[in-house]
Amino acid sequence: MRVGVHINRFDHSGGGPALGAELAAAGTAAEAAGVSWLSVMDHYFQMEFNDRAEDPMLEAYTTLGYLAAHTSTLRLGALVTGVTYRHPGLLAKIATTLDVLSGGRATLGIGAAWYDREHEGLGVPFPPVAERFERLEETLRICLQMWDPEANGPFEGRHYRLTETRCVPAPLSSPHPEIMIGGGGEKKTLRLVARYGDACNLFTTSPEQVAHKLDVLRRHCDTEGRDYDTIRKTVAYGADPATEGDLDAFTRDIAGYTKLGIDTVILSPRLGETSGWMESFVSRAVQRLAELD
Repeated sequence: MRVGVHINRFDHSGGGPALGAELAAAGTAAEAAGVSWLSVMDHYFQMEFNDRAEDPMLEAYTTLGYLAAHTSTLRLGALVTGVTYRHPGLLAKIATTLDVLSGGRATLGIGAAWYDREHEGLGVPFPPVAERFERLEETLRICLQMWDPEANGPFEGRHYRLTETRCVPAPLSSPHPEIMIGGGGEKKTLRLVARYGDACNLFTTSPEQVAHKLDVLRRHCDTEGRDYDTIRKTVAYGADPATEGDLDAFTRDIAGYTKLGIDTVILSPRLGETSGWMESFVSRAVQRLAELD
């Protein structure tokens, strides 16, 4: 099992002027620790359950581009982009640009969106959940068409219409940037993973619950004629032991996931300054998980 890190706070004690140096240091420390994945959240406002909407929030893909310039091995992505945030043709271009400039290290993390306050706050349409899932599936189809060098042409969907799906330069990742679909909805989200996803991201409620979600995914794969083993499984871990640096408690929590075929556990600390934490905790967590294998 590999270790990833999700940066989900930007409330550095030095304020905005300190964020660039802190992010660069976090990228360097993550690579030194043996981390395989580094992500940032894609939101306009800070999530209220993560503290306050008034707290600092950086735009995700600008931040990922900055991290790409300060790293060389980490896979980079948003965890996850809400389908309502950007037009799908533009999103495909943004993800492609990240992939090209990072040397083929981009993942498109995407989901159906949920945070109504930030949409209303900035005047971004927030359609009902059923429509958001329709838009999510069309967006996935558009991205795949744009990443197919032989498929430039129109796209006609219920919500999106494109006269061209040109994407030049093409992504460096082969056959295209990894698509990671976030969420554990059993009727829609996991069906979309089976149909379109290269990876999924689930929350670590318990090993039993994650095992159940993976069983549902396997059934969707059977229906879709998809090889379940070709999908990379990841889980997001944001419990206190990671933030507090309790390696033994963290190991006990994670041990139950090791037999489920989880590729990467993504640590989600609620910390505004992560570079020091990478050095003090994450490097030891990488070694501990390697021993569990």
